Amino acid sequence: MAKRKNILPGFNLSLGFTIFYLSLIVLIPLSAAFIKTTELSMPEFWEVITAPRVVASYKLTFGASFIAAIINAVFGLLTAWVLVRYPFPGKKFIDALVDLPFALPTAVAGIALTAVYSGNGWIGSWLEPLGIKVAFTPIGVIVALTFIGLPFVVRTVQPVLEDLEAETEEAAASLGANRWQTFTKIIFPAIWPALLTGFALAFARAIGEYGSVIFIAGNMPMVSEITPLIIITKLEQYDYAGATAVAVVMLVISFLLLFAINGLQWWSNRHSSAAR
Repeated sequence: MAKRKNILPGFNLSLGFTIFYLSLIVLIPLSAAFIKTTELSMPEFWEVITAPRVVASYKLTFGASFIAAIINAVFGLLTAWVLVRYPFPGKKFIDALVDLPFALPTAVAGIALTAVYSGNGWIGSWLEPLGIKVAFTPIGVIVALTFIGLPFVVRTVQPVLEDLEAETEEAAASLGANRWQTFTKIIFPAIWPALLTGFALAFARAIGEYGSVIFIAGNMPMVSEITPLIIITKLEQYDYAGATAVAVVMLVISFLLLFAINGLQWWSNRHSSAAR
């Protein structure tokens, strides 16, 4: 059988440019981090990455990122549902507002969140009498990471909801399914892969966030200090090998977590295709 040619030729050249671009932007910088870390012996490397202050920052960074991604998965789905299914005054404004974290500089977002959630802020002044302190605590980190991650879930789920045909839901209702059954059996399986993708994107974005967090976190060692700040601190102290060692750990853990999430998404897509 003759090999079918592409309508638009140039695959080899395009692939070459793609690999060159990815190598220049992604692979070479990441390789440099691993190479710089080799200046440390294995005992020195282990001492750097397992220091109590660094371990505490791991727990806060990954824990807060995971919690923020879960919150965004729930409320991002709700937001996308409202924007797709219901007409209401100001809908276009709300839809545009979702993208604000994309356009807003992260430092500005951090300052704004700190002003709102501090003890004398609009919201913080109501929460602190109840014993809930947000600014300069791990809760503030979660708030900042939730703020910057919401658009990833909304913009990933929204197109899928728009493509769902209302006739399918009407057919389920005509067969006796209630609203909850229609959502769990018809709607949710269709949007689950997109929701998982949005969760992964929000989680990955939160892990590396720096600008919006440093203002509201308070940066107290062992309490509210994130790992990116540890890396910046080591760089300011000219401890480049120590900084890259912590960065390599972050890179490896992030890759493993994203690999697991993508594997789960692949399994979900395959299971959904088999069910059809």
